[in-house]
Amino acid sequence: MTASETAARIPIGKPPAALLERLFRRSAPRDPRVIVGPRVGEDAAVIDLGSGYLVATTDPITFLADDIGWYAVQVNANDLAVRGARPAWFLMTLLLPENQATDTMLADIFAQVTAACEVVGASLVGGHTEVTAGLDRPILAGTMLGEVARNCIVTTAGAQIGDAVLLSKGIAIEGTSILARNLAAELAVRGVDTDLIASARRFARSPGISVVPDAQAALRVVSIHSMHDPTEGGLATGLVELASAAGVGLEIDRDAVPVLAECGRCCQAVGVDPWGLIASGALLLTCAQTDAPAVLQAWRAAGIAGQIIGRVIPNAPGTVVDLNHAAPILPFARDEVARLFTEGLPPA
Repeated sequence: MTASETAARIPIGKPPAALLERLFRRSAPRDPRVIVGPRVGEDAAVIDLGSGYLVATTDPITFLADDIGWYAVQVNANDLAVRGARPAWFLMTLLLPENQATDTMLADIFAQVTAACEVVGASLVGGHTEVTAGLDRPILAGTMLGEVARNCIVTTAGAQIGDAVLLSKGIAIEGTSILARNLAAELAVRGVDTDLIASARRFARSPGISVVPDAQAALRVVSIHSMHDPTEGGLATGLVELASAAGVGLEIDRDAVPVLAECGRCCQAVGVDPWGLIASGALLLTCAQTDAPAVLQAWRAAGIAGQIIGRVIPNAPGTVVDLNHAAPILPFARDEVARLFTEGLPPA
């Protein structure tokens, strides 16, 4: 690592993609069984076990203390779902803050994890739990493992020129829930209706941050070329990650992207851009244009909203353009939640 890299401070949130890409290249796996290793925009590793592929991912929950076990299982299961895999085995590293940790807190988090595992079809199989100095809230880092047949693997990099780009549900489910859970009093002071705040708090479960049903419904009806789980940096960053991974451009109808009502109102109240807000719960996928109606129908049958929001074009890799305004859609340097929690709220 160069002196400039070691000297540069990294703000709260995900490190810059360019820095991660350099580090990943230096850490490229030597084992030929690693089919998909660490890459920007790819959601989970894929390892060839001979009879099939093992899919593995890890993700922490750091912005929340409330419902942390539920969140951790869901966001890790999402990373497997977009590979075409079914979540099977979950491990967690749970760090509890001293002076706050109680047997009731621990039992509650385990109950959340157990309930979430039952929903996604996984089992808690191990991990580590301890009370740790220096924390002001629980931190849970989860690892999810699953399997997928060799001919059923899906990657972010699989998008093809001419594909339709589809989005399930809308934005930004997880980010809106985080805002409502952490800033409920401030949102109310700024004129957000208390019923809307309550609805936003429930977003983790309804419409839900899981994209497992979304992915599985789509996979049952057509050949899906690529899937991606837009998380930190929101939909804008997720679109750029998909385009970069596939070496293509995207043309997006910004007006077709559903910004959920609770998201729009909460974001407006605290000066946040919904397009850069952590977006777990929305599934990005690409498929042939002729197959897109079948995906939308499958989602409707499963009670999942969805939209065609654009198409894959032969532009420079990572280029995302707004169809209506001929303007680029750029990634966010850091997620809007991280920015807000670092910089503080703007004046009311």
